[in-house]
Amino acid sequence: MNWILKKISNSKFGNNINKFIEKKFPSKLEQANSKYISCHGLPIDKNNLKKNYMVCPDCNFHHYLSPTSRYNMWFGQNNWLEIKSAEPSPDPYQWKDTKKYIDRLKDAKKNTGQDNAILSCEAKINNIDVVVSAVDFKFIGGSISMAEGENVLAAVQRAIEKKVPYIFVSASGGMRMMTNILSLMQMTRMTIAINELKAAGLFFGVVVTSPTTGGLSASIVSLSDICWAESGAVYAFAGRRIVQAQTPGELPENFQTVEWARDKSGQIDLVLDRKDIYPTIGKILSILLKKNSVVISSIENETSEDSQSLTKAAS
Repeated sequence: MNWILKKISNSKFGNNINKFIEKKFPSKLEQANSKYISCHGLPIDKNNLKKNYMVCPDCNFHHYLSPTSRYNMWFGQNNWLEIKSAEPSPDPYQWKDTKKYIDRLKDAKKNTGQDNAILSCEAKINNIDVVVSAVDFKFIGGSISMAEGENVLAAVQRAIEKKVPYIFVSASGGMRMMTNILSLMQMTRMTIAINELKAAGLFFGVVVTSPTTGGLSASIVSLSDICWAESGAVYAFAGRRIVQAQTPGELPENFQTVEWARDKSGQIDLVLDRKDIYPTIGKILSILLKKNSVVISSIENETSEDSQSLTKAAS
């Protein structure tokens, strides 16, 4: 017996270790079924979070929000129409690691209620017709494979046919390793689709939510005409440790946040709290498309008042 085993079996220190090992930690299912969630060291009632759009009222942490919940929050229940897409061969490589990929897919579909990681729909923002796609991070980390690529292409095609703006809400760990090169090909396919959207003279907006990383941040997300982001969201390509290994000196504490990307790289145009994103998109679309005269006249009045104030200050 080595000294570690002796220490564990013959000392008070060892007894403490054994107690810790025997301590039962809550499973993922138990955490999901709990009435509480924690983001700043203290329990928060989930019902109170839901009333606040899943944003902590104490620390402003933006918790996970499913595409369905986001659509219901933005448009109201039954006020959006899902866009279905083709379902390619789910497991072309018959992948298996600690678990069969086909079984992971079944679990993800059951847990999220979605066919793939992206849910697309037709809806209205400020009475303006739009097509929206949103990624569910709980569907295998929001990773992108063939089915997700097909969903984006179907949504973009619908936007082109209807001549309406396309909004993409991102949350992803990147491309899906279980489908290898077929997953990476979706970066090109989605990029071509967005180029076709822009060639048709249509608006493309992105809402970055946490986390947005890997191949999604390197393809469709970086092509937006305007890029909004939820406060505090992680936005990156490679992991922080990988970047740190290649960088002399310490990285900033807020590195790979949307606030850092807004201030340092210009990749993010506007960082907002979750409750402010929908009305902001509505205002911008109203201005760009010259629709909703109430919004436009209100903004023109604000601009006029600001101009008069500047004139008085200058004189």
